[in-house]
Amino acid sequence: MLKKNHFVALAIVVALSINPAFAESKSAATVNGVAISQDLVEMNVKAAEAQGRPDSPELRAAIRDELVNREVLLQAAQKSGIDKKADVAQQIEFAQHDVLIKAYIHDQLNKSPVTEEQLQQEYDAIKVKYGDKEFNVSHIQVKTEAEAKAIIAELNKKVKFEKLAKKSIDTASAEHGGQVGWRAPKMFPEPFANALLKLQKGEYTKVPVQLQDSWHIIKLDDVRPLKIPAFGELKPKLEQELQQAKINKIIIDLRAADKIE
Repeated sequence: MLKKNHFVALAIVVALSINPAFAESKSAATVNGVAISQDLVEMNVKAAEAQGRPDSPELRAAIRDELVNREVLLQAAQKSGIDKKADVAQQIEFAQHDVLIKAYIHDQLNKSPVTEEQLQQEYDAIKVKYGDKEFNVSHIQVKTEAEAKAIIAELNKKVKFEKLAKKSIDTASAEHGGQVGWRAPKMFPEPFANALLKLQKGEYTKVPVQLQDSWHIIKLDDVRPLKIPAFGELKPKLEQELQQAKINKIIIDLRAADKIE
């Protein structure tokens, strides 16, 4: 059995059931007269190569052996009638649908691939959005404006920010003296970011900042140039995000055209 080749899973059985072309190709093996196609072996060799495993006689033999094992188990399962059980039949149907859906999405993305120009535009937009500086920020979060004002009064009396941060309801930052860490302003909600940008290094907000149902005292600990990763580093992530956006649009358009009750 192939320890790492679990791409040879239920999807293979599904592929056999929905793609008769596999049965028409040259056989790699037979089990009780049922052919295991060479095309199916090649498909799994390509999948293994995509995972970084080089093509070799040993890999092909292992894949063939795995497919034989699966066919043996499949035939035994069918003879037992277990595929007629309602829950099993439902899982088989779901798996078939999953293969078809993935194939459809793959086909649609191939027809309208993410271009290099789109990736560059997305990268440029990120640079504009996050700017050229990042800020080391601390904050104290409390439930009421009165609590926030009382803390500011204590800060004005030179009580240490780190000590007062223990009162924060943001327990994660409270354990570290209120430190949030290095962030670009755009990573914060707008009222928080606007207040932060008005501070000089070492300053804290003299007026509490409200965010929904809580109040914040914000302190700017330090500023440094923001180093955005190079285009080549972000490109795979950007491509994945743009592809997901295309998939989301496909779904939205299909839902808009279909009758859903």
